[in-house]
Amino acid sequence: MPHFSVAQTAPVGPPVLREATLRTDTATYLLSRNTTLVQGVPTLYFWFRRDDETVELRLYPANTNIAKPLRLRRNPDFQQLDSLTREGDGSFRTRLKFQNLTSSRFLRLVVEQAADSAGREPRREVVPLLPLVHTTLALRVADNELFVGEEKVFELTSSNTHNVHATGEWVRGADFDYRLVAEANGTLRLHVLPNQLGLHTLAVKLQTERPILLAGNRISYQLPVLKQDFNVKSSRLRFLSPDKRSVTMDDVSRRKGTELILDNGRSFDLRHTYRVEDQEEPGGELIAEIFTRQFLSNDRVLCYLRPYNTHRQTEGYLYIKENDVARYLTNLDITPQTVIRNVQVLHRGGEWTSGLSVSPGETVDVRLEGEGLQKARISFEDLPVIPSDSSVRTDARLVYRVRVPVSYDKRKSNVYNAGQATGYALSIKEFQRPHPLDFVSVAYGDAARPITRLNGPVLYDGTIRDVVFQFNPNAIDTPDLLFGKQYLTFEIRTLNSKGELIELRNVESLLVCPGDNSPRSTFYQDKQCRTDPLSLNSLLGRKTYDLDEWSRIVVTVKHQSSQYAEPGYTQTVELVLKRRYKFDIDVSFPAGLLTHKQGDSGFGDLGGISLATLAQFSFYSPNKINRLRPYKIGAGFVALNAFNLGSSSTNRDLGVVILGSVYPTRREAKFTFPLYLGGGYLLGTSRWFYMLGPGIGVRL
Repeated sequence: MPHFSVAQTAPVGPPVLREATLRTDTATYLLSRNTTLVQGVPTLYFWFRRDDETVELRLYPANTNIAKPLRLRRNPDFQQLDSLTREGDGSFRTRLKFQNLTSSRFLRLVVEQAADSAGREPRREVVPLLPLVHTTLALRVADNELFVGEEKVFELTSSNTHNVHATGEWVRGADFDYRLVAEANGTLRLHVLPNQLGLHTLAVKLQTERPILLAGNRISYQLPVLKQDFNVKSSRLRFLSPDKRSVTMDDVSRRKGTELILDNGRSFDLRHTYRVEDQEEPGGELIAEIFTRQFLSNDRVLCYLRPYNTHRQTEGYLYIKENDVARYLTNLDITPQTVIRNVQVLHRGGEWTSGLSVSPGETVDVRLEGEGLQKARISFEDLPVIPSDSSVRTDARLVYRVRVPVSYDKRKSNVYNAGQATGYALSIKEFQRPHPLDFVSVAYGDAARPITRLNGPVLYDGTIRDVVFQFNPNAIDTPDLLFGKQYLTFEIRTLNSKGELIELRNVESLLVCPGDNSPRSTFYQDKQCRTDPLSLNSLLGRKTYDLDEWSRIVVTVKHQSSQYAEPGYTQTVELVLKRRYKFDIDVSFPAGLLTHKQGDSGFGDLGGISLATLAQFSFYSPNKINRLRPYKIGAGFVALNAFNLGSSSTNRDLGVVILGSVYPTRREAKFTFPLYLGGGYLLGTSRWFYMLGPGIGVRL
């Protein structure tokens, strides 16, 4: 075991970790040794080979005497395969499977240790992670000949194409212009456009998505420079460079033309119209017409370009023809006028929708579809655009990632193109999504308790004076997570001991608004917002304190589904009026009693059917609802052999007794046969006696 040092992170309070290790299938990385500074923060680095790398994590607590275990907070960037288990050396071990190491940003582990019995505060420590991957890049050219003004595409080979940062933008140089494009299948293509004749060396400087570790644990995003020699030759046709890279085709440019400055073609005739086509051979598609107007002093020509069709430089060269014979080459983009036909919004975890409603504190993707969008300069009123690797920019589609600040105070944000309104706007709508019902608490005699903690029926053995539901508006919104207004419905039912409905009441559309701690509290102001408690006795005809034993109060609290786009929460509160015992007058028919009278030896003969009238106490099972225990205790009168009316009967007598009886507990039984045991005083013979025997019970 290596020597452990204090973790180089910034814990909240005393340090939680003494050491942390990450073990891959090739190496083990220690927090005390394998760290580097990233923006001034010590960060644990490790090398990986796959984006979904699986590693073993070991956490060594700083204080081994604290009994509370460590806990690793959830993170969408990885999946915890095992629970944290304590090992023999005092460490906690688990396995992590990362999701996408190449594209994940700000990767970190958050380790927590709960408060212990000694009263120490809960602690937390953050361990930043820096995944590293080896990336090689090579350019192999079979033919090193290029032509001025002719763009050529080469394929780059790499050990990790996803780690190469491809912007798709042109890098301008004296000898070459180049750009790197990443295709959908992961292929890297280098576009090269030579500018000067002769033998020249192309130097391509590229960067990585994940950094490279240099000597002294320094990081760098710069790949080794790719160098390749090219022999640049002049084109068969002279290339005339335009002063504009792009021209917009609209009604004005088609009729009157757009000013364009070209290199002097030497054979240009002034005030002459030349045809511009997309192929060298005759019969090509007419792309535009060029009308030469005036020679300039810098050996260039002022022209009018009248576009008739769209064209992209990537589609090939444009040929300037005279009498169907190609004279010169040129190239530029001819794009349609910027027109936005459709705008859609993508919320996190959702799908593209034409509804343009967004909420404060939300980050959304906005997709614009139309024509000529690549040259558009889109902006959103008072909303920042976040650079994203998933941004799309084509002629027909633009995708922007937009963040709505929590403090945004307007009802809509207009979409502009170059400062001009497009007619589209993002409407700002407050969050309205269901919050877990822990902000609702109920008081029924004891202190108020959140209804989410009441799992199952609550047995209450006192008188319920009232059932009051209270609301905590400050438990709805937090600065980092907004939910908005909460629309609730209450269904209130009271039932008797047999489960029969006594009364039904409904409270619809009870509105609870977030409290003053919400950053959007000023925008939730509504006269219907409820702040006072909800009392059931103000709604019920038969009050809670007037309910019989084992009656039930069932209240179902749920979100009003019509107010939300997602399913809400439902919680049922069930209160049962529990009793420990009951007192009742019971009439039964003991039969076949064995009696022992004071002064007699032994028991007498089995008696006939007797009549017992007793004031009895019955006892309820403490963990069951309205279930009696199988025994009773009572006192009263017993008429021995009351139904033996023969003149020869000498055993009839009336006694004052205390009896204990054992009854079957099956509810469905109509006839029962209890057992009796007790004794008392016979009034007829003035003697004490004891009795034991069965009886007959009838349940109606």
